[in-house]
Amino acid sequence: MLTPAVIAVGSVAVASQAGAAVDLPDKSPQEVLALLAASTEDTFSGEVEQSADLGLPALPEGMAGDGADLGAALEMLSGTHTARVFVDGPDRARLQVLETLAQRDVIRNGADVWFWDSAENAVVHMTVPNPADAASSAPGDAMAAVDAMSPTDLAEALVAAAEPTSDLAVGQDALVAGRPAYEVILTPRTTQTLVASASIAVDAETGLPLAVTIYARGQETPAFRVAFTSIDLDAPDAGLFDFTPPPGATVEEETAPAHTGSTDSAAGQDAAERQRPSVIGTGWDAVAVMPSDEAGAASLLSDPLLAQISSDVEGGRYLSTALVGVLVTDDGRVLAGAVPLSRLQAVAADPAVPAAQ
Repeated sequence: MLTPAVIAVGSVAVASQAGAAVDLPDKSPQEVLALLAASTEDTFSGEVEQSADLGLPALPEGMAGDGADLGAALEMLSGTHTARVFVDGPDRARLQVLETLAQRDVIRNGADVWFWDSAENAVVHMTVPNPADAASSAPGDAMAAVDAMSPTDLAEALVAAAEPTSDLAVGQDALVAGRPAYEVILTPRTTQTLVASASIAVDAETGLPLAVTIYARGQETPAFRVAFTSIDLDAPDAGLFDFTPPPGATVEEETAPAHTGSTDSAAGQDAAERQRPSVIGTGWDAVAVMPSDEAGAASLLSDPLLAQISSDVEGGRYLSTALVGVLVTDDGRVLAGAVPLSRLQAVAADPAVPAAQ
């Protein structure tokens, strides 16, 4: 399904060079998607730009920077963000998120995972239990961060969840980050979604997703875009994955959590199942339902930032953006999707939908 997290991670200006003529051999939409699915590129570097125009309400002064998860998420869902990405195989990657006066890095080099915040000069170091096992990667690992910040995750999510419920078309051939690319356009068949259409720019040679653009209903300009503005398919310099904490940095050693899929006990498996959101529906009108315990629900409902940017509706509080709706119910559930309020309320009222824990 199109979860808010998936939509959240990727907003950006597409980097097609205006006026550059591109004439690629004709392909059907299915052939372009097959090219995308067959991509195996695992060495590249480049710069990615994200930008969002989701119609979020202005954050009260000082509330977005208090370190709260909600405030941090909203910051990433507004404005423009630039990052550099470097990937060399399955266990070496680096993401550099560039801000006006700061930089945040996530680095994976074999078994070592580093997180660095230049503004705080703070470093966190983890060791991956089994570097050869992709499933053992720590949450927030650089490889996952690169995929989330670049068009990769969003393109895969659109194809996996939305393609079966979309009308497909091939758009204009274009240059994206200097590379010829096909464009495949997905238009929802349902009206029970906030999304008008989405497009994926697919590298004509490698099948690598180079850009994703999402339009909201009623908006002429993109609500959400992510794209490479430059890309090099050669292997990055190996030194880019070496990291030494800078002078004066605070360094915290953490233990990478065990992969939840390998939980041994039945109780652990049950707990993991309870933490997973239920997904109601498929494709564009799917809704994720996240049960909350009483303490978590009370904390969320009393969050002053949520109170400022949401409104009272029947059954709870509602946060609306151009592409995503979020309903926090009075009983502590969180429902979210690329759907209107009426769809969220209908799902919340369904007696078959899981209630709060």
